[in-house]
Amino acid sequence: MSHFRKHLSKIAGLLLVFFTFTEAHAFCGFYVAKADAKLFNNRSEVILIRDGNRNVITMSSDFKGDLKDFAMVVPVPTVLKESDIKVVERNVFDVLNDYSAPRLVEYHDENPCGYHVESLCYSTMSDSFDERALMGLSSVSMEKKHGVTIEAQYTVEEYDILILSAKESVGLKIWLNENGYKIPETASDVLDPYIKSNMKFFVVKVNLKKMKDRKDDYLRPIQISFEHAKFMLPIRLGMANSQGSQDMIVYAFTRSGRIECTNYRTVKLPTDRNIPLYIKEKFGDFYKSLFDRAYNHEGRNAVFLEYAWNLSPYNYQHCDPCVGPPPVNQDFVNAGIWWLNEPNQSQQTIFFTRLHVRYTRDKFPADLQFQVTPNSENFQCRYILTHPAQGDFSCDAGQEYLGDLFNRRKREIDEVTALTGWSRSGSATYQNEYNQFILKNKKVEDKEEGPAVWINDQTGNPFKWILVAMVLWVVVFGLRYKTSVHAGMMLKNH
Repeated sequence: MSHFRKHLSKIAGLLLVFFTFTEAHAFCGFYVAKADAKLFNNRSEVILIRDGNRNVITMSSDFKGDLKDFAMVVPVPTVLKESDIKVVERNVFDVLNDYSAPRLVEYHDENPCGYHVESLCYSTMSDSFDERALMGLSSVSMEKKHGVTIEAQYTVEEYDILILSAKESVGLKIWLNENGYKIPETASDVLDPYIKSNMKFFVVKVNLKKMKDRKDDYLRPIQISFEHAKFMLPIRLGMANSQGSQDMIVYAFTRSGRIECTNYRTVKLPTDRNIPLYIKEKFGDFYKSLFDRAYNHEGRNAVFLEYAWNLSPYNYQHCDPCVGPPPVNQDFVNAGIWWLNEPNQSQQTIFFTRLHVRYTRDKFPADLQFQVTPNSENFQCRYILTHPAQGDFSCDAGQEYLGDLFNRRKREIDEVTALTGWSRSGSATYQNEYNQFILKNKKVEDKEEGPAVWINDQTGNPFKWILVAMVLWVVVFGLRYKTSVHAGMMLKNH
């Protein structure tokens, strides 16, 4: 075998090892924690269903306080009928959130000297609760004035609902203020684009008598359905009385594939990163810092993808690893997926997209516009803990493993610093923890591999393509070298 062919064989072998190693973790692992919607301040949660021009939107409220002070005003494109409005149970949000939340998973190394221990897995939940205030509401006047018209009025379960239209924003602002809504001074600017677009206003307050009959003090989510060509979420009205940023989690379902934002970039969050074991105890803080860094890195005007998966009954793998049992058909029906009631529902596609958007008035001047795409690629935010092997490491393979473990832990620490911006102080103890098992005649080499960098991979692992490029370069170089040698020999013979 020539010198060139020997080198080509080595590089091809490395390439095969790389592809095999990067896919190995796909078949094992355990969920141990989640970073759910409750981690973020001023948050809201919305379920979106879209198929053709049909839309179903379910809105959840975390309002805490006197129920007579609760109010919700939502722009809608049409006058809703009473049959278009439903009240659903809160647990549908809990199921969707728990199943799609960014997750922490763990793996266990095998001892290279042949000593094995039982792998352990844990199931823990991290909960942090924050309240968000909504506008107050008292009695609603039925008079038609200031250019405001009450198009419809309903009582649905424990809610009193009005559908309003208006001719101009100043009149609507005056009408709302006169009828008990605490509208900020900046509201006219926010209301005006909706009025010019001929949108209506879905106004909700609590029916205190019916709420008392329920003997519950939490507000159930409200679900609305309508036909409209535009696929959007109005967010500007919610910013009228906000001084800072707001987080929104969107759980979206289609028959075909992911939803994406069309007027702001949809960006994948970093995923499948190996991080130190000590992050397990503070995974919520880790993910909040990671999201903050991604939010700033992308210019504070991107929509972030946290999860995308085909949850259809015919698709047996719903996650890797799974948090628990997937949502059942009744959960999907409660969320508003009407096509499950059609014949042959077992063949109906249910594609689930989870988006996370943090918005402010200066960076999100327009409402969110969406589109349904044919992209059915699976994605999930997951972060990997790898437990070291246990037992005796005195064999040669064990000593080599300890050297690799030392450098792996260094990379894990670098990864956390790159993802969150956290300081490396105090991490040396973690990196050196297993050095006590290294024999005196052995030496650990601290490999300089360069600092971890932010990589937001939108097209797969970039290092695969670097290695592919290297192989192609070697092949081309070898062919050119072989051709030049052959040509030289022909000249020499002549």
